[in-house]
Amino acid sequence: MTPFEALQMAREQGLDLVEVAPMAQPPVCRIMDYGKYQYQQSKQDRLNKSKQKKVEIKGIRIGLRTDDHDLDFKKDQAEKFLKKGDKVKIEIQLRGREKAHQDLARKNLEEFIGSIETPHKTEQEIKRYPGGFNTIIAP
Repeated sequence: MTPFEALQMAREQGLDLVEVAPMAQPPVCRIMDYGKYQYQQSKQDRLNKSKQKKVEIKGIRIGLRTDDHDLDFKKDQAEKFLKKGDKVKIEIQLRGREKAHQDLARKNLEEFIGSIETPHKTEQEIKRYPGGFNTIIAP
């Protein structure tokens, strides 16, 4: 039918004429209450958003000279975060002259990740950044 007839039909019913598929031949339109449609759409979007699981990235920082007990504590924290379903960003910071021992820092970081017993996968490989190295692991 012609657009004029469709518009007239929509006005008689007190509704709106909404173009659904403008690229189709001929274009497809629908007679509906557009305000009600928008409301239902926003309601559905809010419902979908509330059902999403928000994954946080938790951070753990270690140093080159961090003691064994402290590493154990941080390992337990990382395992707790992974069990909760969060990603964990592990950083090793290098200060001053420690920056000369990058190979040692990378080795320490790999050992720390190896000590984590909770099943995980490496999401981001060990990368160098100005203050040291970091990596992201996920459950």
